[in-house]
Amino acid sequence: MVLNYIWIAFFLIAFVIGLIRLIFFGDVEVFPQMVGSTFDMAKLGFEISLGLTGVMTLWLGLMKVGEKAGVIRVMARVVGPLFSKLFPDIPKDHPATGSILMNVAANMLGLDNAATPLGLKAMEQLQEINTKKDTASNPMIMFLVLNTSGLTLIPISVMVYRAQLGAADPSDIFLPILLATFFSTLTGIFTVALFQKLQLWNKVVMGYLGGFSIFVASIIWYFSIIPKEQIEVISSVSSNIILFSIMVSFIGLAFYRRVNVYETFIDGAKEGFGIAIKIIPYLIAILVAVGVFRTSGAMDFLVNGIGWVIGALGVNTDFVPALPTALMKPLSGAGARGMMIDTMNNFGADSFVGRLASTFQGSTDTTFYVLAVYFGSVGIKKTRYAVTCGLIADFAGIIAAIFIAYLFFH
Repeated sequence: MVLNYIWIAFFLIAFVIGLIRLIFFGDVEVFPQMVGSTFDMAKLGFEISLGLTGVMTLWLGLMKVGEKAGVIRVMARVVGPLFSKLFPDIPKDHPATGSILMNVAANMLGLDNAATPLGLKAMEQLQEINTKKDTASNPMIMFLVLNTSGLTLIPISVMVYRAQLGAADPSDIFLPILLATFFSTLTGIFTVALFQKLQLWNKVVMGYLGGFSIFVASIIWYFSIIPKEQIEVISSVSSNIILFSIMVSFIGLAFYRRVNVYETFIDGAKEGFGIAIKIIPYLIAILVAVGVFRTSGAMDFLVNGIGWVIGALGVNTDFVPALPTALMKPLSGAGARGMMIDTMNNFGADSFVGRLASTFQGSTDTTFYVLAVYFGSVGIKKTRYAVTCGLIADFAGIIAAIFIAYLFFH
């Protein structure tokens, strides 16, 4: 529903601004350019979708291998003690705990197809122990905020789009996204804990969060003291080593578990072509709308207005052209994806703005969509403070992404 209004608004606003430019400024080229952009962006959307097939097939095959190897179950066991403290209202050994763990693990691995059914199952199980059936319970809100904060270890989709748009190293945003999404998730956890009066100052929670915080702080500190020219090289090398190690661990664990690795890879890879074809209409729809919005001059008005305000505060404004992706992400995943692609297409996939837009895309999830789907599935009407906590986590991810992008890419 939100995306419907956003999509219509892109065209209406573009039309109004086009009329203003034609009537008051005598710009007779604006409407031909806007119509021309619809053809150009439709062609771009089709080309990108087809180009996604190969990379999408590869990664979905590898993810299937990891799934069959039991990687999700391994991750669930690793973070189990932490989750028992974050969800104190869930009875011990209740099946909801397992579904939540599996959902979060699947999201961290970028397995959206597996994560959503697990998430809906978790919500059903949480609703069973919910005493007020029309009101979100404490565990539901914590679970939803963990989802909307977008904790991701492998940002597959972002890397795929960067590869298609000509990035020299599509995975160079791996570490920045990991760091930004960590701050988003950590902020979400502490915000919900504040509302729910959870006691996070215990050995288990501080062991997990404190340990990972020290690890993240060490990475940021290291990259802040080395010469700028080394940052990109070290980030690229380490990102690719980590990603390839994950691929090898998936294959190795699957082999150890006596999974037919090749056949499993083929089964997962078959889904890649279908997904790439399926997204064509969605991608073209949003790219055409964004293209018209940009060609009319509306995007420039928006970005320049934000830039003027930020510049008046004495802050560097190089990050401003990437903000449309960040502003769109809580409202619409498809819209944000279109903004990211449009930004990389106009500024270059390897530009500072292109990389920052990619980091924005991977650092948070679509808050309103996730809340609508998950709460709607069990008939929750009173969401309490879920939206507030989700948006606070999104804001933290955006701020973190900006600072980290300046550190890595500027």
